[in-house]
Amino acid sequence: MGDATRRELFPYVFLTHLQTEKFKTNTLSITLLTQLDRDTAAKNAVLPRVLLRGTDKYPDMERLAQELDELYGTKIEPMIRKKGEIQCIGLYASFVDDRMLPAGEVILGKVAELLGELLLRPAKQAGKLRADYVESERDKLIDEIAGRINDKTGYGIGRLVELMCDGEAFATYRLGTEPEAESIDASTLTSHYQTLLETAPIEIFYSGTAGVDQVEAALIKAFKDLKRGEPNLDLGTDVRMNSVTESAREFIEEMDVTQGKLNLGFRLGESMEDPNYAALALFNCLYGSGVSSKLFLNVRERLSLCYYASSILEKHKGLLIVASGIEFAKYQEAKDEILAQLRAVQTDDITDEELLWAKRALVTDLAMIKDDQYQLEEFHLERTLLGEDDSIDEIIAKVEQIEKAELVELAKGLQLDAVYFLKNAEGEGA
Repeated sequence: MGDATRRELFPYVFLTHLQTEKFKTNTLSITLLTQLDRDTAAKNAVLPRVLLRGTDKYPDMERLAQELDELYGTKIEPMIRKKGEIQCIGLYASFVDDRMLPAGEVILGKVAELLGELLLRPAKQAGKLRADYVESERDKLIDEIAGRINDKTGYGIGRLVELMCDGEAFATYRLGTEPEAESIDASTLTSHYQTLLETAPIEIFYSGTAGVDQVEAALIKAFKDLKRGEPNLDLGTDVRMNSVTESAREFIEEMDVTQGKLNLGFRLGESMEDPNYAALALFNCLYGSGVSSKLFLNVRERLSLCYYASSILEKHKGLLIVASGIEFAKYQEAKDEILAQLRAVQTDDITDEELLWAKRALVTDLAMIKDDQYQLEEFHLERTLLGEDDSIDEIIAKVEQIEKAELVELAKGLQLDAVYFLKNAEGEGA
């Protein structure tokens, strides 16, 4: 798999092209980048879903499905992602590579044309996005936002982020809030859609066998009617390296749950001044991500303090989140041991075997990205947003060279900013 090629097709519309014969399918995605904001997040989240309801040429889902079937079962799905304080929305197409089709059949151009149709010519009524489509997708979005509470693990992590990052854009859920979603109508969404098309930087990703010139020509034809205005380049993430208060804030909420959710949020400190993302990822593997980590082997397996315990690296924002499920009465003991395992890294209590297994786990995870086109698409988008251009193989090479001392120094910079505990009203602890 070769290195990716990057070209600007239109003003601030970029193509990242990855030529590979590894897959039987091709990927073509289009992503609009916009600043994450509580007032617009739900509009952004609902938009790609509305676009997939129909177009001028294919006015409803039935006609659209027929066209996708004729394109040998092409699939197009909405994407709503949050990368730091940038919201990334768009469409993701997966379609059969031309090598797998009957002789002479080529569908790259047709798929690109359909994506252009979906983005630029959505179904409208009286000059606005169809009200019935907007209202239907809005109501589904409201239900999905409200349904977050049913996944207590995800809900607990989300609440930690909301409380710890209160006043920061990162506190906003990727799908927005219920009140904002409820305010969406055809008029407001149409206006927002038109502004996004004119001003949002756009990232297009292709992976497959077609050459870059062929892909570029197909996209320029498909998106020739895209009207661009003054681009909104004021996009970015406010990375706060230090805790908000001198001592960690503690938040306790009660709900009808059978298992306590203990989550700790750390700021990554001075390591975010000039981030070494390979070292951050390796530290995360060593400390809490995966079955060879200190949290898993000690807090969960050896001491049985948690049903699960793992760490999540938010590299765009400079956060590390530890998520765990515990018995209510084990709150203090589990919290103390989670922090004790961090201190172990900070004091170089790391065996050669632990470092080796962390490297193996991370290298395996990185290598697996090459085998999954969706992960490849996301990898290249993240590299763009981070301003990095290392290939997967180059990152793996960096990981292999990282020494314990670098991880120790990185760990020393972590600051506990907030603790969140979700427990039953009858539960003990805390």
